[in-house]
Amino acid sequence: MLSSLLNFFYPRACISCGNVLLQQEPFFCLHCLHNLPETRYHEFDESPLSKIFTGRVQIENVGSFLFYKKGNQVQKILHHLKYKGGKEIGSFLGNIYGAQLIQNEKWKALDLIIPIPLHKKKEKERGYNQSEWIAKGLSSGMQIPYNTALLTRAEFTETQTKKSRFHRWENVKEVFQLTHPEILQNKHVLLCDDVLTTGATMEAAIQKLKAVPDVKVSVATLATAQ
Repeated sequence: MLSSLLNFFYPRACISCGNVLLQQEPFFCLHCLHNLPETRYHEFDESPLSKIFTGRVQIENVGSFLFYKKGNQVQKILHHLKYKGGKEIGSFLGNIYGAQLIQNEKWKALDLIIPIPLHKKKEKERGYNQSEWIAKGLSSGMQIPYNTALLTRAEFTETQTKKSRFHRWENVKEVFQLTHPEILQNKHVLLCDDVLTTGATMEAAIQKLKAVPDVKVSVATLATAQ
């Protein structure tokens, strides 16, 4: 009853279109939820995103849930997720994507999900790591555990938004550290983040993980540039 009253006086709005949400609609109206620009790359024999890592690092699979471009609804969603306190959106969409991934045979052989970590300073400023909430959702949808302690960020780096691929790589190439790498030996790890663009941050994290004997790495993000 209290929830209904609050919704009456302070109606919740769809993050994508701004329309008032019904009580059973958590973040998006049904129309926007059913019309999200999905890539379906996880269903491809070889994802078009694989070329980002070709000749740089070896990965098993790579997929992104949604297409991102300037001004589209996914940009609004990501902005809300990262800067407006909308951490639960990461879990919500991660759960949907995880449930899709696990239906595909090549995504079933995973042992552990690891989110790209934020530096403690940046995480304290933001209040949370959006990639950790995505990992929570993927974990729920795929029924695979996630771990936030094995991969850490040792250095505070500048924002990557306006950097070239080379400068992004220079900015992150030495920032990651592993704790208890022996836990990852012979494991297939799913590395997750919010957006995949040049792949520089992912590449740096993958190289750190691949230093562990017999580790396999796949990549999943909520969005990629269209």
